Amino acid sequence: MNTNRMTSGSPAKHIFKFAIPLMLGNVFQQMYTFADTAVVGKALGVNALAALGATEWMIFLVMGAIQGITHGFSVFISQSFGSREEKKLKKSVINSYLLSGGIAVLFTVAGQIIIIPALHILNAPPEVFPMAKSYLRIIYAGIPVSVAYNMLAAVLRALGDSRTPLKAITISSVCNVLLDICFVLFFHWGILGAALATVIAEVISAGYCFLAVRKIDVLKFRADEIAFDRRVMCEELKLGVPIGLQNIITAAGGLAVQSIINGFGVLFIAGYTAANKLYGLLEIPASSYGYTMSTFSGQNAGAGRNDRIKKGLAACLVISIGTALLMSCIMLFAGENIVSCFLSGERENVLYTTYIACDFLTILAVFFPLLYILYTLRGCIQGLGNSTLPMVSSFIQLVMRLLCALFLTKILGEYGVFWGEILAWAGADILLLGGFIAGPDLGLAKSSE
Repeated sequence: MNTNRMTSGSPAKHIFKFAIPLMLGNVFQQMYTFADTAVVGKALGVNALAALGATEWMIFLVMGAIQGITHGFSVFISQSFGSREEKKLKKSVINSYLLSGGIAVLFTVAGQIIIIPALHILNAPPEVFPMAKSYLRIIYAGIPVSVAYNMLAAVLRALGDSRTPLKAITISSVCNVLLDICFVLFFHWGILGAALATVIAEVISAGYCFLAVRKIDVLKFRADEIAFDRRVMCEELKLGVPIGLQNIITAAGGLAVQSIINGFGVLFIAGYTAANKLYGLLEIPASSYGYTMSTFSGQNAGAGRNDRIKKGLAACLVISIGTALLMSCIMLFAGENIVSCFLSGERENVLYTTYIACDFLTILAVFFPLLYILYTLRGCIQGLGNSTLPMVSSFIQLVMRLLCALFLTKILGEYGVFWGEILAWAGADILLLGGFIAGPDLGLAKSSE
């Protein structure tokens, strides 16, 4: 089992080597929802597609919190790995597992409780309400599996291994697509079949990562080593909770915007959903660079190599902006053909839905580098052990989305929601850049102790 120390050698080379498998893994992970959307939209129609759209931010609310918390745990693990303290590394991993078990139980129960009230608050249209509720019931029942995968993958990434999560997601994504086709098209289980396919695929990815982690010698524990360590747990929660809250805040903004969008009618929801699926796919390199910078800065902070962190950040920003421009071209020149894969029904409805989706993609494409800069800066700061500033940046995004949804829509109509996304990125970028300018060594001293 290979690990990868990023505390020496070319920062740019490390970033490429780590980010590309992570990026491919995230692409395959996105295929979960991509496959659901394509199969459901084509086989079950616009209403079913709108039902998926109505659940999107509710799913991110829970799954984003899980990803954020486990990512925060991995920052502490990567710093322990960078410091070459084996005992500290074992303690950090063991206690992250124990915390994750409690989180799985809490989130599973809470998720089932909030489904119906949340859909009412979101003003989910009556024609999509039953499908959205059924879909969420199954997805939320699979929360323990999602926690297991995210925690195990976070451990692997913290040790510099981004290839194993790629293999896990590749295998599970293929299974997800095949199960989608089987359950929806052949068994006619409808939207429930799509949800069940997603959960089964997550079981496969979690199982693969579990087997990989068991092979890492430094993470083989004796029974007497498995114990609660209050100090370690507090440190991990100090890093993980703010990142989890960061994603919850982002989801809260999305939920508020979704409740307004739901009032624009089923066709607008479907167009917005179709565009968001492509947007989510093209956002993957950005999140991958963010995870890469988090691991890179975490390992180097643990090793006391603060000079390398700044060089790595500069290299990653250049790579990120170049990638963003490429993604913008895909939106502009291939967006219409891609979103059409999700749509079926009456010709007039499909044309209007495609029109809405393409307009949204055009606006996103022009400003896409702002999103990539945001992820890179945020990941670097998180890796240094400072999760407060990134959390505040998410609050800025929430405020911008809400203001645009509430007020800009009165001027620009439905398109005010689109511009809210751009202004959210810009507001967060200004805050994070301001933090670096005001204190370029933000978090470094603390992280290297």
